[in-house]
Amino acid sequence: MNALFPLLVERFVLRLFAVLFMFGLFAAAISWSSSVVAGDQAIESPVALLERTSGEVLKILRRDHELLQREPERINKIIDDYILPHLDNVTMAKLALGKNWRKATKKQKIAFVGEFKQLLIRTYGKSLVEFKDQTIRYFPVKLAPDAKKISVKAEVIQPGGPSIPMAYRMRIKNNAWKVYDIKIDGISLVTSYRGTFTQEVRKSGIDGLIIYLQDKNAKSRSVQQQEQGV
Repeated sequence: MNALFPLLVERFVLRLFAVLFMFGLFAAAISWSSSVVAGDQAIESPVALLERTSGEVLKILRRDHELLQREPERINKIIDDYILPHLDNVTMAKLALGKNWRKATKKQKIAFVGEFKQLLIRTYGKSLVEFKDQTIRYFPVKLAPDAKKISVKAEVIQPGGPSIPMAYRMRIKNNAWKVYDIKIDGISLVTSYRGTFTQEVRKSGIDGLIIYLQDKNAKSRSVQQQEQGV
């Protein structure tokens, strides 16, 4: 894999990840019902979930735009409240670690999932603070009553630029739809990390990879604190 690819992913692909998850401005065109039923419990449909979350986040970003620019640490609460509950962190981490997931102990898996989640939070934070006026269009998809997984095709519409094809990968977990990956122009957000992670495991084992992520996340927190004058 090209050595620059992880950097390009952070600067472009991951930035779009956060924008994509927020904005479902054209979701009404999709031919899904608002919910399906699993047993006696109604499950919010993928589109309804994305549309609701999009609206809530967009309202906050517009209302508190200047405040978030001055105090970017406030973005973490938005992520905790509106985004993380709809992500399948374990499946995302498993895909990112690839075949090395089977080699990890339970303790290592728990630590890796936690650090990988922090890595995504860091990326989300940058993306939301730097938000610009992209919108997203979802394409019609029929959801089978017994579906457990679904891929939602979409495109990001950029003012003055070409549209970018996307696809959400979602699955039912704990009676709710969760996002476990997003493909951007055919490139998987989660598995794009796999090359870097595999190299770290080869070099210093799974514990070494966890330390690598801990250091990366710690440096990110330090930079954020310096920017805030803490």
